Amino acid sequence: MLGRGPAFALSAYAFAVTMAGTTLPTPLYPLYRERFGFSELMITVIFATYAAGVIVALVLVGRLSDEIGRRPVLLPALALSALSAVAFLLAQGLVPLLVGRVLSGFSAGIFTGTATATLVDIAPPRRRGRGTLVATAANMGGLGCGPLLAGLLAQYGSDPLRLPFWVDLALLVPAALAIVAMPEPVSASPNPRLRPQALRVPAQIRAVFIRAALAGFAGFAVMGLFTAVSPAFLGTTLHITNLAVIGLIVFAVFAASTAGQLAFDLVGERSMPIGCGGLIAGMGLLALGLALPSLAFLVVGGVVAGLGQGLSFRAGLAGVNAAAPPEERAEVASSFFVVAYLAISVPVIGVGLLAEAAGLRTAGLVFAAVVAGIAAVVLALLARRPKSG
Repeated sequence: MLGRGPAFALSAYAFAVTMAGTTLPTPLYPLYRERFGFSELMITVIFATYAAGVIVALVLVGRLSDEIGRRPVLLPALALSALSAVAFLLAQGLVPLLVGRVLSGFSAGIFTGTATATLVDIAPPRRRGRGTLVATAANMGGLGCGPLLAGLLAQYGSDPLRLPFWVDLALLVPAALAIVAMPEPVSASPNPRLRPQALRVPAQIRAVFIRAALAGFAGFAVMGLFTAVSPAFLGTTLHITNLAVIGLIVFAVFAASTAGQLAFDLVGERSMPIGCGGLIAGMGLLALGLALPSLAFLVVGGVVAGLGQGLSFRAGLAGVNAAAPPEERAEVASSFFVVAYLAISVPVIGVGLLAEAAGLRTAGLVFAAVVAGIAAVVLALLARRPKSG
């Protein structure tokens, strides 16, 4: 059995590896499109099935680890991650790719909340706050490392559509061993029940929730765009086809989001307006990058928007948790995350539809305008709120 320190470090590793597996396909989408003849709309649908898996898992399994323990939930989530990689390894068409993305979503939806709770549970007693910070870094850092790893392996390896997933499977082995060997921090209930997580927002906090949810929607839509559609933007608009470069750009956006979340403790109550301002500025720079076209503007826009997303997301979640009655906090947080994951999927499908009708550049410009508009609405709501609210 691992001691508390090694268990903490290796649990964070398992968290990061699992999240990296969910974004491995990002730089590979142009290769799938070329091999199987997919439209850009179909690529966005393949990507969006991941969010459907996450939402189902959040609702059905979100509280299960409190009933049966952390390890019995984390290990099946790792198995689902491995099955997702196997589906991509065997993919010869659309159906295995969709199955792989759904399995990846199930894995992430189960693992995220449970792994976060695990890191808080096994952190040193006087440094429980460190558990939350490490969980944030492992989550967003893993999401960013997935495209970077896959881009490097696909660009310079011998089998671009399979090597990333073989490496993913290899990385999951020590992750599983770590979970098996970690101390179990939760005593299982003698009568565990699988209870779907209710989605509820009490009337008295709806104003707070709406501001947070709108900001979260705008920010997560940006992350969805860069994860699903940025390879096509870079290839068709800027003629960048180096998969390692594509992966690095997506990594930079997620790294900026991680930095924004970590900066919340320094910025405090100004995080939401600064974050929304960052989303507006980032979308303006992204629009310039598409219109000119300019790689520099596109990358800087993504990084600025990532910082804004990180700040506004952490501020929104903290505000919702603080405002919610303790007995309804889980339902409110789950509702917030469902909005966030809808934002990852629905807007990018809209981009795919508009790209089919009017072209990818036009779709990107419309997307930037809509996201900036939503962030501006949040700023207006913040300006109008009562001083005590």
